[in-house]
Amino acid sequence: MNLKKPIGVFDSGYGGLTVLKEMVQVLPQYDYLYLGDNARAPYGPRSFDTVYQYTLEAVNWFFEQGCELVILACNTASAKALRTIQQKDLPKLAPGKRVLGVIRPTTEIIGNYSKTGNIGILGTNGTVLSNSYPIEIEKFFPAIQVFQEACPMWVPLIENGEFNQAGADYFVQKNLQQLLAQSPEIDTVLLACTHYPLLLKKIQQFAPSNIQFVSQGEIVAKSLANYLERHTNIANKCSLTGEIQFFTTDDSADFDKHAALFFGAPVCSQHIDLQ
Repeated sequence: MNLKKPIGVFDSGYGGLTVLKEMVQVLPQYDYLYLGDNARAPYGPRSFDTVYQYTLEAVNWFFEQGCELVILACNTASAKALRTIQQKDLPKLAPGKRVLGVIRPTTEIIGNYSKTGNIGILGTNGTVLSNSYPIEIEKFFPAIQVFQEACPMWVPLIENGEFNQAGADYFVQKNLQQLLAQSPEIDTVLLACTHYPLLLKKIQQFAPSNIQFVSQGEIVAKSLANYLERHTNIANKCSLTGEIQFFTTDDSADFDKHAALFFGAPVCSQHIDLQ
């Protein structure tokens, strides 16, 4: 029997490590288990059914490892799979366990950042097509206007180590201009993909100085701390030895090399199969 009950953190690849990094900063006492489904990444272009199936397989794997709480640190998985898993699968699979995403905590506060009431969203095709951000933001900030732009090339550029190269300039400038062309009043832009913080310097290079860019890691980490304070029944089930384990569905040596860029520290992972 597994006595460790870490908090599970899932992403289609490396991006969730930018969220995990902030979680460890805010809540270093907890144990964490990170899984990147790199063998099947990226999730952004995949169908709702496929992303749901892949994410459910990952959630089941986390539960088998003893996790009582799983964070989908992936906007595409949060947009395309979270609600179905919460409503359909959890009551049957593990009614006492919890699966949370990154969209809700972000949309609860993103409206507070904008003075003009015009917010831009940069995300994957899947996240933008799901319309999750406009729907959720409207619940908390009905007066806010939301404009979206899909950036299908950004994740491949980042995962292939090209995010600091001149080759990324064209795609960053193109997508940013297309977003800002939708409204001259946009003053806040959400990086609605956990990969995108690695592109932040390049994004700012092509953006007007009055626009602020919001990354999700710190928001999600603080929201998790608040959640655990309010849900002591879940918090009390999570183990507290400060251990972090990393897993990938692809080559572990390749994962470790790239993951360190996202996590900001050396990473040593193990390979697992989800199918």
